[in-house]
Amino acid sequence: MELTVLGNTVRHAIDHVEVFPAPENISTVTFTNDELNSMCPVTEQPDLSTVVIDYVPGEWCVESKSLKLYLWGFRDRAVFAEALAAEIAGEIMLTAKPERVTVTLTQRPRGGIEVKAVSELTA
Repeated sequence: MELTVLGNTVRHAIDHVEVFPAPENISTVTFTNDELNSMCPVTEQPDLSTVVIDYVPGEWCVESKSLKLYLWGFRDRAVFAEALAAEIAGEIMLTAKPERVTVTLTQRPRGGIEVKAVSELTA
């Protein structure tokens, strides 16, 4: 796989994460982002979430700059937290083909309610 984002100036969201060959002896990789923006699909109000992506690499690892640009694409998307967690997990599973991926998305409280959605996929 060729890395097209890393080392280049990219000023737009991308549709898929990029990957590179996993080094030996890496048992788990965890990414945390506390600035994931999306929109409520009903009210179109902005939602701010923290997302933790935890995966067990197979042959590939996710390149972090491409992940940032992929997550950036949700800022104008109207999506429920649960669907967002599932979509991110699906992207990691499809592209990086890990043994396992867990995505935990915690949406900041609105109306006093915090939403936590967990999506787990196994190869």
